[in-house]
Amino acid sequence: MRKFYIGIVNHRKLVLILFAIAFVVCFVCSKLVSVNYDMKDYLPEGTKSTISIEIMQDQFSGDIPNARAMVKNVTIPEALQFKEKIKAVDGVSAVTWLDDSVDINVPLVMLDTKTVETYYKDSNAVFTITIENDKRLTAVEEIRTIIGDSNAMTGGAVSTADATATTVTEVMTVTVIAVIFTFIVLVLTTTSWIAPIIVLAGLGLSIMLNNGSNIIFGEISFVTNAAGSVLLLAVALDYSVFLLHRFSECRKEISDTNEAMIEALCKSTSSILSSGLTTVIGFLALILMQFRLGADLGLALAKGVVISLITVFIFTPSLILCTVKLLDKTKHRSFMPSFRFLGKAVHKIAIPMVCIFAIIIVPSYLGSNANDYLYGSSEIFTEETRYGQDTKAIEDVFGKSDTYVLLVPKGDTATQNAISNELHKLPEITSIISYIDMAGAEIPPSYLDESQLSQLEGSKYCRMVLSVNAPAEGEQTFALVENIRSIADKYYPDSSYLAGEGVSTYDLKVTITADMMLVNLLAIAAVFLVLLITSKSIFVPTILVLCIETAIWLNLAVPYFADQSIFYLAYLIISSVQLGATVDYAILMTDRYKENRQSYDKKEAVIKTVSDVFISIMTSGSAMTVVGFLLGILSSNQIIAQLGIFIGRGAIFSLLIVFLVLPGILYLFDKLVYGNKKDKKTVLQEATEQ
Repeated sequence: MRKFYIGIVNHRKLVLILFAIAFVVCFVCSKLVSVNYDMKDYLPEGTKSTISIEIMQDQFSGDIPNARAMVKNVTIPEALQFKEKIKAVDGVSAVTWLDDSVDINVPLVMLDTKTVETYYKDSNAVFTITIENDKRLTAVEEIRTIIGDSNAMTGGAVSTADATATTVTEVMTVTVIAVIFTFIVLVLTTTSWIAPIIVLAGLGLSIMLNNGSNIIFGEISFVTNAAGSVLLLAVALDYSVFLLHRFSECRKEISDTNEAMIEALCKSTSSILSSGLTTVIGFLALILMQFRLGADLGLALAKGVVISLITVFIFTPSLILCTVKLLDKTKHRSFMPSFRFLGKAVHKIAIPMVCIFAIIIVPSYLGSNANDYLYGSSEIFTEETRYGQDTKAIEDVFGKSDTYVLLVPKGDTATQNAISNELHKLPEITSIISYIDMAGAEIPPSYLDESQLSQLEGSKYCRMVLSVNAPAEGEQTFALVENIRSIADKYYPDSSYLAGEGVSTYDLKVTITADMMLVNLLAIAAVFLVLLITSKSIFVPTILVLCIETAIWLNLAVPYFADQSIFYLAYLIISSVQLGATVDYAILMTDRYKENRQSYDKKEAVIKTVSDVFISIMTSGSAMTVVGFLLGILSSNQIIAQLGIFIGRGAIFSLLIVFLVLPGILYLFDKLVYGNKKDKKTVLQEATEQ
């Protein structure tokens, strides 16, 4: 590696030019990367609901209804006028209302009350709308203009449109505040006014290179778009800080600046690479999820960490050497104390903290695995948002509602009639629109309007549109999906297909629940293996992984003890993210302890280690904490917000365990960590006595 670093140092201007070109190229490419806000698109291709949607799209022109619009205080004729206006909106492929289920020329009192109140109740009309995915933003906005601000809209297409419109602005706000906070922290923890700019320049470059290179994926998920950049800022910050601190230490011993940088790079390579590699592995574990959003986030973040490592070993040294005179001219006194007092305090409470740690391991693990989960995106907006208020307004009048589509083989009208009758008996199904329900088994298809018939009969399948009085997810919904599939299988074994938001959420639950154990175990095993190779010890990787895993369990146990439901997606992601991002702190603490033990006894080594690494770890840890809580506070999308809270709170738990518990473990199990080697002080004393 020394020869490589010599080459970097000798060609630093060329390095800066090449990275500048790469920055410009990736800046342009980043504008071409599209963002996907629909979680259902990341279900495995073999999932039942995914197959159902593919068959339906092949057989019929209309998609599954994905929006509801309520208009208050209207008559039947006025409601029909609104329906025609909404139907005329570009991007709206279908609008369903009462007139599609019954003959509205018949007095309402003579019609089935359950069916009527599905669409029209207390002079309020609710329309079921199908909006094309690529025109969601403009279509939702135009429909809102048609119905007016006093009325309401809800549904998957609406939540996706709102998320698309707000996420970019929110992420930009989080990024700006995070950069300002990081700059302030770096000013306080470095000894040059220009050093924070150098560190942030390297981080900004790596983030832009990562964002631009995402073009190889074509598109990224909303989670990757929202959390990727700010998470990378917090995760990769410590690499540059470690290098800068090493460079300052080496300059005290080596007068030649170039040689000092080469020495700093050689000394920091092992710790930075091992930290980076464990982080990469933690993120890559997400690739193993069947739910493809995990792979989307995992690949982007792992690639980002690799780019950050390349940047810190090639770009940052070149930039530091080109600005070293400016660094020297802008030096200021250290604003931080020595923190030796903290090392002494930690040593005093070391044994009690290890005992407390041992006590909380089991309850934190049990609590983390006993949460109530939300699997879909139906509750990503709170009631404080416009979407949340609109959803509540519609549900207050018409209740929770969803639309499923059941595809059955075409031809046998008697069987279709039988399955329709049985489905009607389910209390959650409020109406069914199908050829059998509209025309009856006796009326030939030629008697129906062609446009209407094309929505109900395809070349191979008939479509039954089920209006269900059930939320988008929950035990009631999941039981309903199982019931409908069971009834369909009775009449059409292995030849019927069910689709809808609740159906996709059911399949999402099954998919990501199966992912959890595999992802966690492989992430832990991979990180353990890397630490085993780098430390050449069984005990060290065991205690490091146990420390960070306990921090993760504590983080995930908080919602259980607070009686809060959590999004399973956030739960799944944070397990790998927190492990990969904060195990670095434990690695640095342990490596520095082993280094200090070469010169000091174990008590002094603990005190000095805590003092040595406090600033470096807190610089990264505080940035991660603030970035996480900013996402949690400023994001209206509750999946992103909850992931942010997990990141911020997880960083705090990891910091507490690394600073308060790990030193005590290192002290108590010194022989297993450091071995039976004697420190220099003891060796000198024995030599003097002889």
